[in-house]
Amino acid sequence: MLDKSPFRKYVLGTETMIPLNPYRLARYINFDNAATTPPLKAVLKAINGFSPWYSSIHRGKGYKSLLSSRLYEESRSIIADFLKIDLAHYTIIFVKNTTEAINKISNRFCQLEDKGECIILSTEMEHHSNDLPWRNKYKLDYIEVTGEGLLSLEDLEAKLIEHRGKVRLVTVTGASNVTGYINPIRKIAGLCRQYNARILVDAAQLIPHRPFNMSDHELDFLVFSGHKIYAPFGTGVLIGPTDFFRQGEPETKGGGTVQLVTTEEVLWNEPPWKDEAGTPNIMGVIALAESLKKIKEIGMEKIAEYEESLTHYTLKEMEKIPGVKLYNNKDSEIISIIPFNIEGLSHEEAADILAGEYGIGVRNGCFCAQPYIRKLLGISENEIKKHLNRPHSLHPGLVRISFGMYNEKEEVDYLLQAIREILKK
Repeated sequence: MLDKSPFRKYVLGTETMIPLNPYRLARYINFDNAATTPPLKAVLKAINGFSPWYSSIHRGKGYKSLLSSRLYEESRSIIADFLKIDLAHYTIIFVKNTTEAINKISNRFCQLEDKGECIILSTEMEHHSNDLPWRNKYKLDYIEVTGEGLLSLEDLEAKLIEHRGKVRLVTVTGASNVTGYINPIRKIAGLCRQYNARILVDAAQLIPHRPFNMSDHELDFLVFSGHKIYAPFGTGVLIGPTDFFRQGEPETKGGGTVQLVTTEEVLWNEPPWKDEAGTPNIMGVIALAESLKKIKEIGMEKIAEYEESLTHYTLKEMEKIPGVKLYNNKDSEIISIIPFNIEGLSHEEAADILAGEYGIGVRNGCFCAQPYIRKLLGISENEIKKHLNRPHSLHPGLVRISFGMYNEKEEVDYLLQAIREILKK
């Protein structure tokens, strides 16, 4: 594997110095990319270049409004090109983040489906954002995962057969934000088509780390966030069939969502504008478009190959350290996420020491996926119910390191050294 990342030069903030205990400086090492990635330099250059031309989009006839509108709408084509989306069939809706995107689909389904007859299949490995929005609206069932955290395709098919004709949607993560496991989306989509169910893929973790062709996978809905793919400023993307979003009413109503309004009638706009109420986050959209353009120029295949080699090196070396418990394995197809615990320390203590003493930023806890964490740790429902009466106590959890394309072997070796020193102490 390469010792140095060929992509580090494109990312801002990689040489930032931070204060450590006691009163010393160190270069910050960010191993928390599954939560948020730093911005690309090209993204900030584009934002700074656009800023003097910033204006409200649509309907304005001034030059700045026309320019802002054009760049905003061109961003949809950039996303479509990046993911090979057929805009004759799909629409691209801009939202705040993946969470809002899933809530939007959930609310629309609630309008269009007979809730008594509508069954949604989620999985035991989902982020809360792909679980909670479906509760209290539909009959929700969960596809099982194994003790190792892998999705059971056998259980998926069994549930599709059990609820034959009533499963309207299977909603599944493309890659787990806890273990990094990549789900077999083509096989899942094939089963959905076989049993006449739609499929939604939460691709928040998948899109930043693997090439993805939506047309090849024949999906119905795809969602992801800009802040996980080197584009800050708070933009998410919701992709789905145009005809689906023509139906029903937008859950957020207001400016830009209508063609005609009287005191008694409303004629809604066409998708995607029907679901983009109010003045949108133009800066965030331009940031995301610029990030995707730059990543396409670099080559997502190259990024994926580099991150994969760095991840497998890290797993191999961590396996050699007595006292480290890993919760995924290098033989499964994973993105650049590694969950672990250090013997003798809580996940919070381990993360605090790595941050405070070594300047290594990791994440700890349940990563908004508590049922999945409980499965991985083998914690019973009865045991976890004890925490209901003391919700502010430290829950069982993990430490998670997650790489971006700019992380390097030298940083990993420093982490390994830190873990060995912590275990000695």
